[in-house]
Amino acid sequence: MLKANRPCYNSFTTDIKAMITFLICLAALVAAYFIYGRYLEKVCGIDAANPVPSKTMYDGVDYLPLPKWKIFLIQLLNIAGLGPIFGALLGAAYGPVAFLWITVGGIFMGAMHDFIAGVISLKSNGLSLPEIIGKYLGNGTRAFMRIFSVLLMVLVGAVFMSQPAELIASNISMAPLETAAFKNITWELFLILMIILVYYILATVLPIDKIIGRFYPLFGIALLIMAISILGVLLFNSDTYIIPELTSFENQIADPQKFPIVPMLFTTIACGAISGFHATQSPMMARCMTSENESRPVFYGAMIAESIIALIWAAIGMAFWGGTEGLNEAIAQHGGSAAKLVNIITESTLGGSVATCVLVGIIGCAITSGDTAFRCARLIIADTAGIEQKSLYKRVLTALPLFAGALLIIFALPFQTIWSYFAWCNQTLAVITLWCITVYLKKKGKNFLIGTLPALAMTYVCSSYIFVSPMMFGMENRTVAYILGGVMTLAIATLVHFNNKVQD
Repeated sequence: MLKANRPCYNSFTTDIKAMITFLICLAALVAAYFIYGRYLEKVCGIDAANPVPSKTMYDGVDYLPLPKWKIFLIQLLNIAGLGPIFGALLGAAYGPVAFLWITVGGIFMGAMHDFIAGVISLKSNGLSLPEIIGKYLGNGTRAFMRIFSVLLMVLVGAVFMSQPAELIASNISMAPLETAAFKNITWELFLILMIILVYYILATVLPIDKIIGRFYPLFGIALLIMAISILGVLLFNSDTYIIPELTSFENQIADPQKFPIVPMLFTTIACGAISGFHATQSPMMARCMTSENESRPVFYGAMIAESIIALIWAAIGMAFWGGTEGLNEAIAQHGGSAAKLVNIITESTLGGSVATCVLVGIIGCAITSGDTAFRCARLIIADTAGIEQKSLYKRVLTALPLFAGALLIIFALPFQTIWSYFAWCNQTLAVITLWCITVYLKKKGKNFLIGTLPALAMTYVCSSYIFVSPMMFGMENRTVAYILGGVMTLAIATLVHFNNKVQD
C-alpha cells in the first residue's frame, strides 16, 4: 500500500515545488490578516464600546446598519471590481516580480491603507475622504481633494461602464458602432450601455439597502467563486499550467526600456496591492457598520481577499500562455484588452456553462464597482456643498452631472488612455491618503512609521511616473527621471512635515 501511494505523493510534491513562490505569497497574505491586522487594531484603538455612525447618524439612506457579512462582501466588491483581474493580468507581463508587489504591497500598503482610512472615517461619523484629508492635511488639500476625488470617481465610473460592454462585445458578433472607446460595439450593445447607465442612476440615488445591500453580496460571492475556480485550475493542472518562479527581479515585459518596473508595475497593478479608490469607498461602509470590531474583517480583510484574487489572476496569466513571453504576445495580439484575455482563459480552462457564469460574474463585478464610484461622488459633493440627501430629488440632481461626465469620457477617449490616467490618479490618491494616515498616527502618538514608509514609497512611484511614463513626459534618460522623482518626493515629504508643524 505504501509503495502504491508513493508515486502520488511524489507527484504532489513535484507540483508543490513547481509553484513555491505562488504558495508562499498566498500563505503570507492569509497570515497577515491574523498577525498584522491584529497589530493595526491595537494601533488604532479599536473598541466595541465606541458609538458608530449607523446608530448616531441614522438617516435610512446612507447611514443605516447592515450585517457584518454583507458589509464585507459589499466592501470587497466595491474595492475590487475588475481591478484585481484586469490589472493583475496586465501586470503579470512584468514577470514573477508581480507576485512580490501584490504580496508586500497588499499586506503593508494596501490593507493598512484601507484599514486605517476606514477606521478614521468610522471614528469621525462616516466622513468622506476629502473631509478626512482636510482635517489632517489642511484646508488647501481638502479643497484639492474635493475636486480630485470627484473627477477620479467619474473616471472609475467610465472605466466600469465601458469594460462590461467590451466583455459582451467579445462574445457577441454584430455590426459595429465606432467610437473612441468602443471599436467593435453594436447599436444593440449601445442600448445595453444605456441600460447599465439607468441601473447606475438607481443604485446611486436609492437607499443603500435597496439595491447595493441586496445584490452586492451575491456578486461578492461570485467574485470569490471565480477566484477559487481559477485557483483550482492552477492547483489541479499544474503539469499543464506551470507558474513561473521568482528567481530574479528581471523585467520580462515586451518593452522593458519603455515600461520599467519602477514605476510602471506599481501603477499597472493597483487594486491588488494598493489603491486610493478604496479609501473613497470605505466611508460608505463605515456608515453601515454596527461595531468597531468589524473593522479588521471589513477593511483589512477585504483588501487581503482582493490581493489573493490578484495573485491568482497574475498566476493564471503567466501559466496559461506558458510564461511571460507568451503572455506578452497575447497582450499584443489582442491590443492590450484584458477583457479578451479573461474571455480566452475562462473559456479554455473552465469551458461551457461554467465559463459563461464566470464571465457574467465578471461583468457584474465591473458594474457594481462603477455604481459605488458614482454613489461615492454624490456623497462627496453633498458633504462639500452641504446638500441634504434625504430628499430623492436632491440626490438625483446631485448625481446626474456625474453620469454626463462619464459618458463624455467614454465616447471621447480610448480605453487604454482612460485606464492609464485612472491608474496614475488612483495611486496619487493613495499617496495623499497615506500621508493623511501618517499625520493621523503621529497626532495620536502611535507608530506613524507604518504610514510614513508606504507614503514615501508610493510618493516616489507617482513622482517618477510623471517623468518616466510615455503618457506624460516619457524621459528617455532614466537616471535623470528617477532623480527628479526623488527630488519631488523629498519636496512633498517636507511640505507635509512643515504643514503638520504649522497646524500643531
